[in-house]
Amino acid sequence: MNNLPVITLMGPTAAGKTALAIELCQHLDTEVVSVDSALVYKGMDIGTAKPDANELALAPHHLIDIIDPLESYSVADFRRDACHHIDALHQRGKVPILVGGTMMYFKGLIEGLSPLPEADPDVRAQLEIEATELGWSQLHKQLSEIDPEAAAKISEKDSQRINRALEVFRITGKNMTELQKQKQSPLPYQFHQFAIAPTDRKVLHQRIEKRFQIMLEQGFKNEVLALYRRGDLHPDLPSIRCVGYRQMWEHLAGDCDYDQMVFKGIAATRQLAKRQLTWLRGWPDVTWLETDEQQNLQRVLTSLS
Repeated sequence: MNNLPVITLMGPTAAGKTALAIELCQHLDTEVVSVDSALVYKGMDIGTAKPDANELALAPHHLIDIIDPLESYSVADFRRDACHHIDALHQRGKVPILVGGTMMYFKGLIEGLSPLPEADPDVRAQLEIEATELGWSQLHKQLSEIDPEAAAKISEKDSQRINRALEVFRITGKNMTELQKQKQSPLPYQFHQFAIAPTDRKVLHQRIEKRFQIMLEQGFKNEVLALYRRGDLHPDLPSIRCVGYRQMWEHLAGDCDYDQMVFKGIAATRQLAKRQLTWLRGWPDVTWLETDEQQNLQRVLTSLS
C-alpha cells in the first residue's frame, strides 16, 4: 500500500514553484494541493502571488481561498485537508502535486503530528495572571523544572512559547518534549521530494524584489486597504502577519511611509526565503532543482518511472 506516489515541490518564495507545477500538471493531467499558509485566505490574492484564473485553468489548485482572514488554519487542519485531496486524486488515478513553501505544513504531513492538546482559554488566562504577578522569568523557571529540554530552547522573554509549553503540561500532565516524540502512523504514500531555488542567492533576491514591485503595480495597496477598512481585522492575526501584508498595514496605519514600506516588505520577504532555505538544507531525501533549468520537468517525471 505504501506506493501511492505524491510529488512534493518545495522551495523559497519567488523560486519558480508555480511555473514548474503548471508544467507538471499539463504533462501528468493532474492537480495541485497548495502547501502555503497564506494562500488559504480569501481576498488576499496579489500579495500572496495566488495563481490567477489562467494558471488555475491549466493547473487546478486545492486549499486556496478556503477561509476568511479573520479565521486561523493550523498544521493539523492542513494535514487533514491535504490527505483528503491526495486520496481523492489517487482514487481518480492521478498523481497529486504538493506545491508551496510552508515547511511546517510539509513536516506535519510527512512526519505526522504530536498529540498536543488544543489551546485552553482558561489555562492561558491563568498563566497570564501568574506572569503579571511573578514575571515570565519565573514561569520559565517552572518550565525548567517540568521540561528542561524545552526550557533550554525557549528564551525567558518568549512569553508565547512559555505559555504554550506550560499550558500543555497543565492540560495533559505530560511535558511538551515527551508528547512531541509521539507521532501519528506514517501515511501510505511514496513521496518524491523536490526543492527548487537559484544557486546564486543574488538571483533569488532580484526575483523577490521584482515580484514585490509587480504586486504593487497590480494594486496590492488597494487589496490591503480593503482588508484594513473591514474593521474586524488587526495586525496580530496570522493573515495580517503574512509577509508584505504586515508592512502594508503599518503604512496604512501611518507607522511608516511608502518607501519604508517597500524596503521593509522586500527585506521581510528575503528573510522568509532565508528561513525556508534553512529548513530545506536539513531536509532528508530531497532532490534539488535549479530555477528555470530546462531539465527540471524531465527530472521530476523520471522519478516516477
